[in-house]
Amino acid sequence: MCKGLAALPHSCLERAKEIKIKLGIFLQKPDSVGDIVIPYNEKPEKPAKTHKPSLDEALQWRDSLDKLLQNNYGLASFKSFLKSEFSEENLEFWIACEDYKKIKSPAKMAEKAKQIYEEFIQTEAPKEVNIDHFIKDITMKNLVQPSLSSFDMAQKRIHALMEKDSLPCFVRSEFYQELIK
Repeated sequence: MCKGLAALPHSCLERAKEIKIKLGIFLQKPDSVGDIVIPYNEKPEKPAKTHKPSLDEALQWRDSLDKLLQNNYGLASFKSFLKSEFSEENLEFWIACEDYKKIKSPAKMAEKAKQIYEEFIQTEAPKEVNIDHFIKDITMKNLVQPSLSSFDMAQKRIHALMEKDSLPCFVRSEFYQELIK
C-alpha cells in the first residue's frame, strides 16, 4: 500500500468495516435457500470510450489532479489504481458530487443528497470519507435545503486529500508508469 494512503489514520479500521459489511451477507443464516441474496451492482460500470492519452497529456497529470480527472482515460486509470489500494471512496464521493451538480429537479436533488450523505458523509457510512467535524456539520446544515453547492466544502476537502495523498501515489504506481513509457 502506498505510504501516503497508509498514513490516513482510519484506513485500516475503514477497510475492516467495509470487509465486514461485504462479508456480512454470508455470515447470516438464511431460513431457506430462497432467502440467500447476493448483492450486485444494478448499474454495471460501462467502460469509458477513451483513447490512450498522448505522453504530454499523461505527463501533465503529475502536477494536476484536475487534468487527470477531466480525462476519461486518466480518470479510469486513477480509479483502477485506487481500487487496487482499497481507497476508492474519495474518488467515488468526488464523482457523486459532480453528478449531483448536474441535477435540475429539486426532488431528485434531495433524493441524491440523501444518498450521498448516507453513503459517504454520515458516521459509519459504508464508504465514509475523511472529513473533519466542522465540514461534516456544515454539509449536514446545507442538506436541510439542498442546493447545487450543498457538498462544495466537503468535495473541496476530498479533492485536496486526493491531490496531496492519492495523486503522488498514483504517479509512482505501475498504472501510471506504464502510461508514460
